[in-house]
Parts: sequence; structure tokens; C-alpha cells
Amino acid sequence: MDDRKTSGLSIQRLAQVAPAIRGLLATPTGDDDMPYRPIILKTLATQAAIDFEKLGQPRPSALERLERPPLYLDVIGSYESAAAFRKQLAGRFEAYAAQHGAKPQAICLRDLGILYVSDSAPDSHQPLRNKVALVTGSAGAIGHGICRALLNQGCYLAATDLPGERLDAQVREFAETAGDRVLGVPLDVTDPDSVAQGFDRVVQTWGGVDIVIVNAGIALTSPLTELSLEAFQKLEKVNVEGTLLTLAASGRLLTLQGIGGDIVLISTKNVFAPGARFGAYSATKAASHQLGRIASLELAEFGIRVNMVAPDAVFSDGSHKSGLWATVGPER
Repeated sequence: MDDRKTSGLSIQRLAQVAPAIRGLLATPTGDDDMPYRPIILKTLATQAAIDFEKLGQPRPSALERLERPPLYLDVIGSYESAAAFRKQLAGRFEAYAAQHGAKPQAICLRDLGILYVSDSAPDSHQPLRNKVALVTGSAGAIGHGICRALLNQGCYLAATDLPGERLDAQVREFAETAGDRVLGVPLDVTDPDSVAQGFDRVVQTWGGVDIVIVNAGIALTSPLTELSLEAFQKLEKVNVEGTLLTLAASGRLLTLQGIGGDIVLISTKNVFAPGARFGAYSATKAASHQLGRIASLELAEFGIRVNMVAPDAVFSDGSHKSGLWATVGPER
């Protein structure tokens, strides 16, 4: 059996298709707060998976327990909008359900691979079961606490931060109890390609995203009279442009998925009550906050909620220390 991976272009195309399929496989709940119960949609992109549809090829082990045959699809090329794409796919899903009495458990995409529903029984004690959450800046104190809480509520977690030991250590820590519900994704929020590739990797792993926590940010203490333009621009790059790129990627993916979703922007009390020597941080986080407000208006029609949380300084999550203390703590 040939297990060579498909090309990077094919992987990217899979990531573009999977969220729409995941959305169509979600189950409506009738609950306005959580209108859909999502599924985990895994990917087989080996050459063996691509060749499965050909006569005589062995069935991949992930499909051995399927109760119904896979749905075979040609990957649809260009489309006018996410809604048009989903409508086109929905017709095929409806025809399949009419024939087999239920939605498909696996979808074979010609020349790309197989998407299949991973077994995961509902658990009333974990209200976010089967929801996928992506957290930027996860290795900081706030990010660490958010990740821990999301895992406790049943989420699959994509912990993203700059590559390095802090992110690696965090993933190892959480994996001890959460196992394969944790995925470490090196991601630079200031780099459009890195953001796109990070989201693609999560989609390739679990099929889509339901919750995005826009948390990445950096701080600086300096009076305006001594603040260099270079230092200000460094904060602007992360706090403003990073927010914009993350919001844009989140909005595109959640819209394509078509089952709503939640974006939470970690803002700061400095937006409303700025402090002396915190001009660069306060100004750039205010711009970030405003982008979140605009996103809430633009994405509301798709059932996507965008909210902002404005904490004061957070220096640790238990024993997990924040880099903020090294910046502002010694003077307090």
C-alpha cells in the first residue's frame, strides 16, 4: 500500500472543502445558544486513500466500521460564495440521505482523499463536546488558562503560538490528560501565510473550527516622549495586524462552515481606562477592540458571534507565569 502524502496544493484544497462538509454533517439542536451539534471530521490524504475508490483497492482501516457506504464527490472548483458552495454540496447530501436514510459517515473526494466522521459519543457533562477551539497566543498566562478551561469543557484544542519550547511544553502538559484532543500549531499572527497554514492544519486534523480566541498580543511600557516609532510599530504589528488577520481567517472559515460559531477577542481594560506609560499598548489594543466590534456587525448575519473580554493585568495561571510580569512587574 502506497502511503505517500498528497501534494501541498491537494492538502490546501481539502482544507477548503472540509469545513463546508463538516457543517452539513452537523446536527441541528433547536437551541438558539448552540444551534448545531458539530462532529469531528478527520482526513485521510494518503495515496492509498485517494486510490480507494478504484476497483479492487483495499478499504482503509478507518472505514472498516462504517454502517453505510461512502459518498463519492468530485471536488467542486470555483464558486461565487460560500453559500453557493454549500448549496451545491447540500443537494448531494440530501440525495444520499434519501437513499440511505441517514447522512454519510465518510466522503471520498476524487483525487484528494477521504473525510470521515470520528466516533465521539455525546457527554452531557462536557457542554463543548466535539467543538474545535483555536487559541492564539496560547502559551501565555491568559492563553494557558483559556486552553485549560476549554479542554475541561470537552473541546478539541488547537493551541497556537510562536514556535518554540513554551508551546511544545504546553502541548505536552495538556496531552497528558486530554490526549489527541490537543494539537500544537506554530503560528505567527503577523504573517498571513502562517495564519492561513495554521487554520488549514486544524481543518485537516478535525474538519473545521467552532471557537476562535483572539488572544495573541504584546505589551510595552514607555512614556510617549521616549516611545520610538519602531517600538510602537512592533506592537501595532502584533496587536492590530495580528487581530485583523485572525479575524479575517476566522470569518472566512466559519462562514464556509455555515453553522455559526464564536470568536472571542481578549481585549484589555486599557481600552477604556488607559494608564500612563502604556500608550503604545493602549492605542494598539483599542484598534484591536474596534476591529472586533466591526467583525461582530459583519458576521452577525451568518450566526457568528464576536465578543470582547477586557481583563486587567494577568500575571499567571497557577504556576504558569506571564511574560507581562517581566515587562511591567518590577516597577509595581
